Amino acid sequence: MDLGFTTAAYVVAAILFILSLGGLSGQESAKRAVWYGIVGMALAVFATLIGPGSGLWFFSIILIAGGGVIGYMLASRVEMTQMPELVAGMHALVGLAAVFVGFIADFEMGNVAIAKEAGTANELTGFAALIAKKSAIELSILRVELFLGVFIGAITFTGSVIAYGKLSGKVTSAATKLPGGHALNAGAAIISALCLIWYLQSGSLLPVVIMTLMAFFIGFHLIMGIGGADMPVVVSMLNSYSGWAAAAIGFSLGNDLLIVVGALVGSSGAILSYIMCKAMNRSFVSVILGGFGEDSTSTAVTQTDKTVKSGGSTDGSFIMKNSEHVIIVPGYGMAVSQAQHIVKEMADLLKKNGVKVSFAIHPVAGSMPGHMNVLLAEANVSYDEVFELEEINSDFSTCDVAFVIGANDITNPAAKTDPSSPIAGMPILDVENAKTVLFVKRSLSPGYAGIDNKVFYNENTLMLFGDAKKIVEEIVKELD
Repeated sequence: MDLGFTTAAYVVAAILFILSLGGLSGQESAKRAVWYGIVGMALAVFATLIGPGSGLWFFSIILIAGGGVIGYMLASRVEMTQMPELVAGMHALVGLAAVFVGFIADFEMGNVAIAKEAGTANELTGFAALIAKKSAIELSILRVELFLGVFIGAITFTGSVIAYGKLSGKVTSAATKLPGGHALNAGAAIISALCLIWYLQSGSLLPVVIMTLMAFFIGFHLIMGIGGADMPVVVSMLNSYSGWAAAAIGFSLGNDLLIVVGALVGSSGAILSYIMCKAMNRSFVSVILGGFGEDSTSTAVTQTDKTVKSGGSTDGSFIMKNSEHVIIVPGYGMAVSQAQHIVKEMADLLKKNGVKVSFAIHPVAGSMPGHMNVLLAEANVSYDEVFELEEINSDFSTCDVAFVIGANDITNPAAKTDPSSPIAGMPILDVENAKTVLFVKRSLSPGYAGIDNKVFYNENTLMLFGDAKKIVEEIVKELD
């Protein structure tokens, strides 16, 4: 089909992607924003399938349909608590796709060279025909583009696989580095840079293979060196990497929309990573370099000779019913038990009894940015009752009850008192300042960062042990 239609379709799709990205900034506009993205992607795929140089439509449709079915089946089975793992998995696929496309582009360059020697270059079609028209300088630029695409894609792939392992508990959440630490990453990066020079001079595939292996190692070692407490930043960082990998491959393929989309994803992911680092009082450069400068000697706090006060739903309902202000702090525990709807019901009953109810959200509560906001929105909690850390932290000192549902690391005072702690310097919700802390948790096990929380043992804390959903259901019965 005419190039003009494809170009126009790409422009419309790019606008829809921008509107989609902008709409995700607000909870009310997010659903509409998702549809902008869906329509934009459908238009982009359609325009590519029927555009200039297209072919093998039946095969392409079979692959798209197969991928769609697999994606639908996976998404249907994924719980909300597993969304961060799913996101990491998607990033891994994007990175691996960039690696494959880069290698295929190199193979096509080799085929074009053979065709030119045989005098059959005029018979080439599609991407090979575009390569055949390029000058020597343009071919060098193409090699740089595909080299960078493969390099970033390979880092994204192994890094995302490790991130998936850490998020799912299949890989230790502790920051782990091989002997030599960052020197190994730097050495692999230097070897990769030398391989680029070698590749530009020889055009051989061997330097690309060596670079790919080095990039695989960098991605693996980089994310292994980042502790579990920083995983929300890692998720957004890998999102950025996948975007830049897509953009680099877009340059290689001469696909303007892929360049635009990759740049949008890469830049937005980088901005989000920076915002998350700022929210967690982390150095952006330190995190993207694999926790550069972290103190690897920090140890977990033990529970030796410590006692806790525990109670039941009757105690919790009585204390909250006779309070003036209750601040609910949702965390990963609420997500695991899918307790958001019953928590909303509990909040409504408290309000009927004249109790003021607020929700306090930490920027990294859960396993990815916005995790708790999504859950509360799903339960139709009013936006007016949901407050970010900076807005509500000072209210804990005047509230009657802080009702914490499985939010461990984000309420842990060790972030302020223990410089050797993995969460040192991270802003926390000051729940310990409340008159009473009701802490819902299955056990006294440490949070994702692997450290104990002294709030469990404070005089004003009452532990409510058990599944969050069941405990809140019992409290609701007591309140009703």
